Amino acid sequence: MELIERTWYTARIRQWIGKEMIIVLTGQRRVGKSQCLRLIRREAEKENDANVIYIDKEDAAFDGIKTFSDLNEHITRFFQADMHNYILIDEVQDIEGFERSVRSWIKQTHTDVIITGSNAKMLSSELSTLLAARYVEIPVHSLSYTEFLTFHDIEDSDSALENYLTWGGLPYLKELGLHNTEQMADYLHNVYNTILLKDIILREQIRNVQFLENLGRFMSDNIGKLLSPNSIMKYQRSQGETVSASVIQNYLTYFCNAYIAHRIFRFDVHGKQLLENNEKYYFEDLGLRNILVRSTPQNDIEKRMENAVCLHLLRCGYKVTVGQLHNAEIDFVAERNGETIYVQVSYLIADEATHKREFGNLLAIRDNYRKMVVSLNPMNTDTTVDGIRHLHLRRFLTAEDI
Repeated sequence: MELIERTWYTARIRQWIGKEMIIVLTGQRRVGKSQCLRLIRREAEKENDANVIYIDKEDAAFDGIKTFSDLNEHITRFFQADMHNYILIDEVQDIEGFERSVRSWIKQTHTDVIITGSNAKMLSSELSTLLAARYVEIPVHSLSYTEFLTFHDIEDSDSALENYLTWGGLPYLKELGLHNTEQMADYLHNVYNTILLKDIILREQIRNVQFLENLGRFMSDNIGKLLSPNSIMKYQRSQGETVSASVIQNYLTYFCNAYIAHRIFRFDVHGKQLLENNEKYYFEDLGLRNILVRSTPQNDIEKRMENAVCLHLLRCGYKVTVGQLHNAEIDFVAERNGETIYVQVSYLIADEATHKREFGNLLAIRDNYRKMVVSLNPMNTDTTVDGIRHLHLRRFLTAEDI
């Protein structure tokens, strides 16, 4: 597979090279963590004094590295004390006790350790416990819309946006071609099933696999809706299936730990605090989400738009919540470095009622932070209405000033 630069991520990684910190690339399987690691490997190998030790746990050649002892033995064999050592480990969670090994190697002079992982529970618990402040996490997401255009060598257009909202941003789709819809669908199904099996069913020892699969489809159908274990439990009972609220909560967490979905909490805009119940869930990749849905594309566009907007805000480094303002809702409240923006998403602003709902909710917020409405209005590119910025989705996804 051709290596295409993902400059935002490689630039972030370079910032931490030589700082004696373990660099951890996290994210769902197949979003491109391995590609970022290979890009860094390629750069390192150009250095005159570099010694690169590369371990890919998805390559059968490294099957023998199962524990931290195996890992130490392998690294010791190739380590060069008189050179700048780069220890690169892909899918590190498949090595039992890996943190005990990387903790010792990062203490070596002129040594950088970069690892990738696909399970948030495993990485957060092990790393935070044993590595304390010795690591930095860089989340890697599926392709942004602008990356999607670059990978597929296409121009920004309505049809390109439709392809992105339909097929998502897994990098390997470039190898299949956007015209090979059957192959792309098969690939997405295979990726989803692999994540479900490796990162949830086997890791969490799931017994009720049927419910896990049903829950994934339920989440995909209910993008943009507030969900709670109790509400899902009541729905399941109406379908003749009894599952406890605690099991549902655990299964929702497993989806998030595997980076398939993002849990977006509610935020009281007036009280400036997080609310404890009812969250929304958005998928990491639109393509994986879409292969699960049971609704028609015509009835689904606003959900896909919301998911795309949420992902873009997360990629841009924002902490994202759902805004609650008295009886009104703000689709997204995004905070970064002390700055907040409020975002409403609407398919079309076609009548006065829709305009009043989308713009009125934002006008009710009594602060001076930026506010915007994102839509697919064909005549709109980037305008301002009552101090609120109104952008076409294509403009939002390609803007450098979000």
